[in-house]
Amino acid sequence: MTQIKAKYLKDYLSPAFTITHLDLSFDLAGPNTQVTAKSQVVRHDDEQTTLVLDGDSMKLISVKINGAEVNYTQGETTLTIEADLNAFELEIVNQLDPEANSSLEGLYMSDGAYCTQCEAEGFRRITYFLDRPDVLAIYSVRIEADKVAFPYLLSNGNFMDQGDLEGGRHFVQWQDPFPKPAYLFALVAGDFDLLEDEFITRSKRPVKLQVFVDKGNLHKSHHAMASLKKSMAWDESRFDLEYDLDIYMIVAVDFFNMGAMENKGLNVFNTKYVLADIDSATDDDYHGIEAVVGHEYFHNWTGNRVTCRDWFQLSLKEGLTVFRDQEFSSDLGSRAVNRIHAIKVIKNQQFAEDSGPMAHPIRPESVIEMNNFYTVTVYNKGAEVIRMMHTLLGESGFQAGMKLYFERHDGQAVTCDDFTAAMQDASSVDLSQFILWYSQSGTPIVSVKERYDEQKAQYSLLIEQFTPATADQTEKAALHIPFDLELISPNGDSMLTEVLNVKSASEEFVFDNIAHKPTPSLLQNFSAPVKLDFDYSVEQLVHLMRFASSEVARWEASVALFSQSIWANVENLNAKQAMHVDLRLTDAYRGILLSESLDPALVAEILTFPSVSALIEQVSSVELDILATARDFVIEELASACEDELLTRYRELVNIDSSAARSLKNACLLLLQRVSDQHQDHAKLQYELAVNMTDSLGALQALNGAESALRSELMADYETKWLETPLVMDKWLTLQATLGADTCLERLEALTEHASFSFSNPNRVRSLVGAFAAANLVQFHRHDGKGYDFLTDTIIKLNKLNPQVAARLITPLIQFKKFDIHRQNLMKASLARILALPELSSDLYEKVSKALDC
Repeated sequence: MTQIKAKYLKDYLSPAFTITHLDLSFDLAGPNTQVTAKSQVVRHDDEQTTLVLDGDSMKLISVKINGAEVNYTQGETTLTIEADLNAFELEIVNQLDPEANSSLEGLYMSDGAYCTQCEAEGFRRITYFLDRPDVLAIYSVRIEADKVAFPYLLSNGNFMDQGDLEGGRHFVQWQDPFPKPAYLFALVAGDFDLLEDEFITRSKRPVKLQVFVDKGNLHKSHHAMASLKKSMAWDESRFDLEYDLDIYMIVAVDFFNMGAMENKGLNVFNTKYVLADIDSATDDDYHGIEAVVGHEYFHNWTGNRVTCRDWFQLSLKEGLTVFRDQEFSSDLGSRAVNRIHAIKVIKNQQFAEDSGPMAHPIRPESVIEMNNFYTVTVYNKGAEVIRMMHTLLGESGFQAGMKLYFERHDGQAVTCDDFTAAMQDASSVDLSQFILWYSQSGTPIVSVKERYDEQKAQYSLLIEQFTPATADQTEKAALHIPFDLELISPNGDSMLTEVLNVKSASEEFVFDNIAHKPTPSLLQNFSAPVKLDFDYSVEQLVHLMRFASSEVARWEASVALFSQSIWANVENLNAKQAMHVDLRLTDAYRGILLSESLDPALVAEILTFPSVSALIEQVSSVELDILATARDFVIEELASACEDELLTRYRELVNIDSSAARSLKNACLLLLQRVSDQHQDHAKLQYELAVNMTDSLGALQALNGAESALRSELMADYETKWLETPLVMDKWLTLQATLGADTCLERLEALTEHASFSFSNPNRVRSLVGAFAAANLVQFHRHDGKGYDFLTDTIIKLNKLNPQVAARLITPLIQFKKFDIHRQNLMKASLARILALPELSSDLYEKVSKALDC
């Protein structure tokens, strides 16, 4: 195996050479595809005469400087040229085989179409180049291909020219007037259905909008187009940002490692986040498409016009843009529900990353494989850091900071420090301590103790913060934590709301003129990504569920109340005592179900109880089987106690056509299946009468807790109906992967041979193998280790085929420390088997080696 080395932020050096203009010519001809790259190179360092370019997996044909052949040294992933000139034209010709490129990085084939993925370091698979984000060039691109097979030839920027060539071929010329790094380059060539529209910017400039989809899917592209137009209008109204090219294109491809890519003017999307109609897509799919289309569009400014100096600064664009897409979704829909979804990602996934071997700050200090750092820490915790900054500055201060950021850095590659400096300078808010969030990893634990002095009418909170050591850092400093607080009176009135600035390891906050002892709503709206430690009583949590002014706080209280019951019953099982559920818990949930004022979507969130994996993140270690037993018991007791209310709400919602009503209806149906098999008739009838995928899938999910004749019947019907529709079959594969039955694993092994499954397609792999390992914890963590073997065998298969997907699948396997010694040993043995592979990818090596070293 080639020696794999880490790169360090501290070693960053600005480039000795840069490239100002790049003329690319593509002769697309299958395995004989030829790329000619003419770069205008400028030397910045007079003492540096050696130009080292990045390159991988291509056949080099020729290298010229100013038209003359030159000597060069070709390494495994580099091309070294001696160039004692201040400015020159470098021409490189190389040959590619896109059809053989299963990594889906660089230029590859997806269902007969050419497409590219260059972020983070895929451009070096297209041509030798300075493949780093701080080299910004103006690109001109000429594409030639067979006109019948590839009528659409697309690239970044504005359309310039087109024409016919000999032999039934044609060409199209594109130019992007805005300097960009190589990772934003895109090319697509294929035969598609096309949806066209137009957006008129606030300055009255028309922009052509185009969405390209596979033949026969045009009717599924309208929601993506509508989402794009909403995104463009929202960015103008909320952030004062206008689109800057003549055309904006989206292309949907089925073979794609990520969700989508923000290439300037030509976004390449996974079909999952473009295609939707009411028959084949759920409400969640519709929301997901809107959010992802928004996210990629918002990158036009936060990522494209201002980009990253180096890849350690990835959260500069991703954390900020996730925050922007969350605000977009919240402004268009339910702010509370969107916030709850964001919180779940942090608590269920990011906290796990913090406590595992891949712990890192939102700005990492070192990386081996950059693809491994497209993480929930960089993206979602990064967004939480931006959200905290927004809390500290307020909307007007934050917008002033954004404006200054663009004024200073438009057209540049910059750092996270440049962003925080703009925010601080525009608002005059001191962020000197706050910026530690960028460099410190781990999840702070914030412990709170209350005290009430009735005679003085004084209430106080002692707030202490502590961040445990992580795999990458042992020493931790106190952080600046915005701590949102509401004090609620005994009769349910709001007595005080305030955002506290917690900056020290221990601080006391005193509140005067508090006539009665309040119930505190702490860390409202999850104002910081921390773990809250406060000894809430059952009465306090029930009070918060009823009276907190924040809907998110009501949901948080329900999670805490449910979790308390789980852990109490875990203790009962450990003590070999009978399990039971407090009547106050069932009364609280019954009250939620009977409420006529609460948003049905919020009620659905409250009835969607924390998963086993979410509960695991609340403790340092766990007996998985005991936890799963306790969780099942509490849910079944709650469902039984609230059976009448669940059935009443379900029947009330059956004919209401709204996503909120459907979400609550399906939550009720799922719980009713926990009560009795007699309720299977409701699931059967819902499936048979469904006029949308949300209700069809909701019925199947309700039956997915255990094997039954009805489940088998409906799953077979679904398979027959949707066998030729890959994205819809992905849902079927996930249902099979998450079946709560001991036969699940044997079915998965058989399903790898199913007509709908392919190891070469990331969507299929994630739907089956990824869903099993991440969401079916009891079956994945079987005592016999067969769940680990199944995942390990898949990862070994994908190591050469698609290392990125393999590395993302391995996450559940490296997070072994919270489980019992038997399971830990089995998981370590699986990791050792992977580490012993003779040609292990750097993607997998980084994660496996760190896990085994922990």
